[in-house]
Amino acid sequence: LGCKHRNFQFGVHFRCSLHHPNPHQMPPMATSASVLTLPRLSISPTMPARASPTTTMTRRTRPLRAACAYTLQEGQSRRSHRLPCGLDLEVIAQQPPSPPPTPGRSERPPLVFVHGSFHAAWCWAERWLPFFSHAGFPCFALSLRAQGESSIPSDTVAGTLETHTGDIADFIRKEVPVPPILIGHSFGGLIVQQYISCLQGSEPFHPKLSGAVLVCSVPPSGNRCSYCCLLHIYHLIYNLLSL
Repeated sequence: LGCKHRNFQFGVHFRCSLHHPNPHQMPPMATSASVLTLPRLSISPTMPARASPTTTMTRRTRPLRAACAYTLQEGQSRRSHRLPCGLDLEVIAQQPPSPPPTPGRSERPPLVFVHGSFHAAWCWAERWLPFFSHAGFPCFALSLRAQGESSIPSDTVAGTLETHTGDIADFIRKEVPVPPILIGHSFGGLIVQQYISCLQGSEPFHPKLSGAVLVCSVPPSGNRCSYCCLLHIYHLIYNLLSL
């Protein structure tokens, strides 16, 4: 069995014989036994190709857009929300079907979806928006700055945790009439946590929420724990190759 990686490769070799090395010494009841040697691990480090001396590193002056061509489904709409700074945020919305009024039934709160890194509003539009809109929830999926069809700022980074939180607060305050449920995935979950922390203060800029949902969210400490785990695995591999 073999496995190759960019920086190393290893293989595990098995040798199995269906014949006893000395048939005359075999026990009477072990005529069908086999001898299986222990796995032998062979590791051969493969050094990565070195960069050419003429290679130059350049630093981007603007963030890259994480775009994905997405065709809207039936009942979905796409529009832009204009921020006070002049940038536009992409919004994919889907409203619930209009059922006959049920006496005593209260309207369900809107859902505002916040995507994670290298995603946009389209990641919610395939499954989540149709499911929850048909369950009676008005749904809004936002694309953060420089993601999807949203505007790309002129800064070197698309935005900070505070600016993303402020963008969501501006959208809710202007376009969502009742307190929504804020749903965040991965890095979007960290933005939701930041939004909640702003509600605990005296900032009137952030509208109230009906609830919050974290889906595989980045913890409050950020990605530092994941980075430390990957660094630990790297050291294990390095020590293994040094044997």
